[in-house]
Amino acid sequence: MFFNGIYTPVITPFGSDEKIDFDAYSKHVGYLQESGVHGLMIGGTTGEYYVESHEERVELLKVARSVVGADMQIIFGTGSLDPNASVRLAEAGAQHGATALLVGTPPYSLPTQQELADTALTIDKAADLPIMLYNYPARMGVNMETGFFDRVFSHSSNFKGIKESSGDINRLHMLVNSYPELEVACGMDDQALEFFAWGAQSWVCAGSNFLPRQHVALYEACVKANDFNKARRIMAAMMPLMQVLEQGGKFIQSVKYGVELNGGPVVNVRRPLQGLSESDKEQVAAVISQLQANIDQILAAPSV
Repeated sequence: MFFNGIYTPVITPFGSDEKIDFDAYSKHVGYLQESGVHGLMIGGTTGEYYVESHEERVELLKVARSVVGADMQIIFGTGSLDPNASVRLAEAGAQHGATALLVGTPPYSLPTQQELADTALTIDKAADLPIMLYNYPARMGVNMETGFFDRVFSHSSNFKGIKESSGDINRLHMLVNSYPELEVACGMDDQALEFFAWGAQSWVCAGSNFLPRQHVALYEACVKANDFNKARRIMAAMMPLMQVLEQGGKFIQSVKYGVELNGGPVVNVRRPLQGLSESDKEQVAAVISQLQANIDQILAAPSV
């Protein structure tokens, strides 16, 4: 397996002036490495790449690589409205230490499957790195379908995995059964248990920004120990957090507040997003506190 374990899509800490706080970012990246996650995703949706310049995105990669050293996997996001911008990001990823690229569908333009495939192959050619595809139709407006997969697989061996974020469990079944050569990573948090049950070996999970140990615990129960009784209990304890994160369009704000509650830096989002209300913060804090207590109890219980 090329992709294996918990991959954190790293937040971007912004100051009150909306500039990137690279000191806070470096400390957070170091914390994630020390906490035992298996890889980082720089420039994903959770990182708010869509409001960052090319230079900022590349600098985030360079800083992350300097913090974690040579051994830790870093997946570098190439997402953009403009496919030419994605190519430039791919080239920068290859130059500055990315282990792999995240290649999604250009949003808004609604390309055909052949157009999607040709765009992905152009990005691939620019860097010649392993690729994790990113299927997120709710944001991008289009799915990667059979015509796409058949075309990219026939032209390149770099397409190693896919972060499947459609929320359609039938997509998981299709990918596992029809494309066994493609490593499927969970990209929809409330389906993590189902993904692992179907043989997924990796989970790209924003909550691991502030609860890395708990997310690693679910991965280890499923993939390392094959203990799905324990895994179901961990997943049940996580579900209230996932419901809070997904409701009301405040996902990134809630993740960043979770980082703050975990002792990390107080960070802001960049417009058009705005911060949480006090009642939102109270809800997030209560759910996280209960989750931690419940999973601590599960992990402390003797194995049966």
